[in-house]
Amino acid sequence: MKGIIVAGGLGTRLYPLTKVISKHLLPIYDKPMIYYPLSVFMMANIKQILIITTPTDYDQYKRLLGNGTQLGCHFQYAVQNEPNGIAQAFIIGEKFIDNDNIALILGDNFFYGIDLSCHLQKLTNIDGAYIFTYEVSNPNCYGIVELDRNDKPISIEEKPNELKSNYAVTGLYLFDNDVINIAKNLQQSHRGEYEITDINKVYLQRNKLHVIKLDKTVVWFDMGTFQTLNDTSQFVRSMEIENGINIGCIEEIAYKKSYIDIYQLKKLSEPLINSGYGIYLQNIINGS
Repeated sequence: MKGIIVAGGLGTRLYPLTKVISKHLLPIYDKPMIYYPLSVFMMANIKQILIITTPTDYDQYKRLLGNGTQLGCHFQYAVQNEPNGIAQAFIIGEKFIDNDNIALILGDNFFYGIDLSCHLQKLTNIDGAYIFTYEVSNPNCYGIVELDRNDKPISIEEKPNELKSNYAVTGLYLFDNDVINIAKNLQQSHRGEYEITDINKVYLQRNKLHVIKLDKTVVWFDMGTFQTLNDTSQFVRSMEIENGINIGCIEEIAYKKSYIDIYQLKKLSEPLINSGYGIYLQNIINGS
């Protein structure tokens, strides 16, 4: 399975910060935001990754992440010229996807929990679509899925006025290869976007939409507002200082997953050694 990270859009909920920098490059404690969704893919052994961003921010991502070989991965980049919706990612990424299944994660979504990686590693040969849901207190802010007694989806709506469920659809999706053709036949929504919810509705009609409910052993944040941006940073800081865990450290993941060896880890840590982040990597090297 390949992966797509959607790191485009205007980030208007975070103005004026995002007038000068891509939302997905803003710091979440000691790392750029994009490190966290990228680490989810790497933990799940998804190493071929397409990063979709804006024309303005394209060069910044290439400068930050390179082609991925330093991490034992392979990164490609593509541009979404206008913020026309998440579903457009499958059209932009058609050549990259080729004949494979595809995982898509939004660049402003934060996940933490070992159960998530286990789910992703098991779901390789899929038929249909898989969405990951999370129970929230403000469901009218998200896409919401209604479930029957057996946790099978009945309906799915984007930011509904009439609430039928408290289960939000998180920004992590798995699709079989037919998602490309479905995306090509979508109509723009009233917001002028190609909605990923509409793709999920097609799979629901085909009885091929599968729901995985994430319980509270997994932490999920949508980092698109000032409040959630701050909440995520505080969570990461607390976990790292109090528990000695470095969340979203892509260099550490590459080393522990054996994507790279100790010599490559040393090389990656050298330009970072004067920062707290680099000191953490140096401790790993010293203890190896």
